[in-house]
Amino acid sequence: MTRLVVVTGGTRGIGAAIAERFRDRGDEVHAPGRAECDVTDEDSVTGFFAALGPVDVLVNNAGVSSSAPTAKTTLDSWAAQWSVNATGAFLCTRAVLPSMRERSTGRIVTVASTAARAGYRYTAAYTASKHAAVGLMRAVAAEVAGTGVTANAVCPAFVRTEMTERSVRRIAETTGRSEEEAEAALASAAPLGRLIEPAEVAFAVSFLAAAEAAAINGQTLVLDGGGIQA
Repeated sequence: MTRLVVVTGGTRGIGAAIAERFRDRGDEVHAPGRAECDVTDEDSVTGFFAALGPVDVLVNNAGVSSSAPTAKTTLDSWAAQWSVNATGAFLCTRAVLPSMRERSTGRIVTVASTAARAGYRYTAAYTASKHAAVGLMRAVAAEVAGTGVTANAVCPAFVRTEMTERSVRRIAETTGRSEEEAEAALASAAPLGRLIEPAEVAFAVSFLAAAEAAAINGQTLVLDGGGIQA
């Protein structure tokens, strides 16, 4: 059966890989960028989902990050990361829930981060917002338990994306290391010893979105090779 799938932030990186995986499985996939659906804007989100009709799978993938010591984190930076990572996931989830409940079926998967399960230096806003996104999935899971709808999250370590490339460049610029050394330092933060590939995240998302995953609800699937064991 063809499902209607929405992957926010789906034009590149992890989102593009997730969208491709669902398309390969024969699903109808909408992977809006910010110009098509600004997840931080209530009217934009409401209008986008109203035009689509009932959604079978929602993947809250849109996300942003920046780093700074907590004492130097600006309120603007804090608000920007919360607006996309937490509020965006809330607005999109809220938009699809009624129709999922009415049909007694649906999958919501939020792409979070290992930063949603542990604290990391210089990432106060990002870590807090990703913790909030996982908390949202757990609260929704409690509400929909037994209805045929599920809400879960995937929490990868550093993924090979443009966002990680920017982090690598920042590390190289501030420490004097080469970009290769900076990437190796990020990769070594998890037992896997390498960056996660976008396709690996896409697989985890599609697993949680499968019909056979109906018993999995309110869970966080960590992708880091075993560093964080839940």
